[in-house]
Amino acid sequence: MFTNKDLKNLIIPLFLEQLLTILVGLADTFVISFVSEAAVSGVSLVNSFNTIFIYLFTALASGGAVIVSQYIGSGKKETAGEAASQLLMISAVFSAEIVLVLLAAGRPILGLVFGRVEGDVMVACVTYLRISAYSYPALAVYNAGAALYRSIGRTSITMYIAVVSNIINVAGNVIGVFVLHAGVAGVAYPSLIARTFSAAAVTVLCFRRSNGVYYRRSRIFQWNAGLLKQILRIAVPNGVEQGVFQFVKVALSSIVALFGTYQIAANGIAQSIWSLAALVCVTMGPVFITVIGQCMGAGDTGQAEYYFHKLMKITLILSVAWNGAVFAVTPVFMPFFDVAPQTRQLTVWLVLIHNLFNCIAFPFADPLGKGLRAAGDVRFTMVWSMVTTIGVRLLFSILFAMVLELGVIGVAAAMCLDWCIRAVIFYIRFRSGAWKRYRLIEN
Repeated sequence: MFTNKDLKNLIIPLFLEQLLTILVGLADTFVISFVSEAAVSGVSLVNSFNTIFIYLFTALASGGAVIVSQYIGSGKKETAGEAASQLLMISAVFSAEIVLVLLAAGRPILGLVFGRVEGDVMVACVTYLRISAYSYPALAVYNAGAALYRSIGRTSITMYIAVVSNIINVAGNVIGVFVLHAGVAGVAYPSLIARTFSAAAVTVLCFRRSNGVYYRRSRIFQWNAGLLKQILRIAVPNGVEQGVFQFVKVALSSIVALFGTYQIAANGIAQSIWSLAALVCVTMGPVFITVIGQCMGAGDTGQAEYYFHKLMKITLILSVAWNGAVFAVTPVFMPFFDVAPQTRQLTVWLVLIHNLFNCIAFPFADPLGKGLRAAGDVRFTMVWSMVTTIGVRLLFSILFAMVLELGVIGVAAAMCLDWCIRAVIFYIRFRSGAWKRYRLIEN
């Protein structure tokens, strides 16, 4: 169903798009480091909080992508377009509701979660969250449109949008911090503008009939309970899983906040580099969804198993090469961050720990898991992801970081242990073939 050229056309634009997005995150951290370490700490803490909602939007879009891909695989393009239209509608409504809640209760929530941080760090947190919240609907709408384009295999479209969006963001960061001296707001507003542009651009393009699968105005404003149930059947478990995962990350950020500003800053910078290092697996996740989803939609489990093996080999080879390259250049770029020497040194150690396990364990813990979900094996992946997130990542972070007094190094070690255990569980599940019996749509 997919030639090597087809896979190449899927993977390369997705990789470049994700690379651009991650580089913007690095640019945010790099530019804000010239304001103060308190600003770096505030932005990194709120980013961990923001990610809860960002992943909820991503989970919803992933549910839509699985259903759209399976309908494309079964040859029902009109139904696929209707499913995409329903995804746009529910994404807009859901994100708007979250914004209203955060605008009303954002500050008390931050006080509850990060109440023990220093005063100037909390000021940065409040400012960054308030501006970030306004961009949520744009982010959700963009994810819905990107899910459609990835499902039809035209990932170059979202790559081009990402190029323009990231130029807007980076230019805005420089102007906001160095020209307008706006501090945290100077990196927050450009993100809002860039996300709004991306949402508008991809939505307009998703109405093009030449796509084969496209938005239908009449379907956007209708409530199709059947299609929404199919989408939410994937999205809700995925959203619950991601919600638990991100709440654990916020809890871990609260633990990190106990270790002092330099460890918070090192953790924030390291997380930006981690995002860059994880780029291959982040790229391959949507590829698994598109390829496995279309194979299962066509009812061809043999093809699905073949592409599981092929995509895992590609993921492992690329991941090892990419993680090695990222770590090699990390010490070279660390002097450019305007932070204390001990912060730079700790950051390098955190990146080393992360990259070693990201290139070996994470491909099985994440992209393989997304492939199982695309096949319909949703409940199993949700349950075990939640079990390892809480039972391994959270509990062992407390043990390593606080009881053994390893600080943020302990938090990183617990994260890697979580990946290893989940990787073994998902690989055993894949080998068992249990995922072959699931059906998400009627052929």
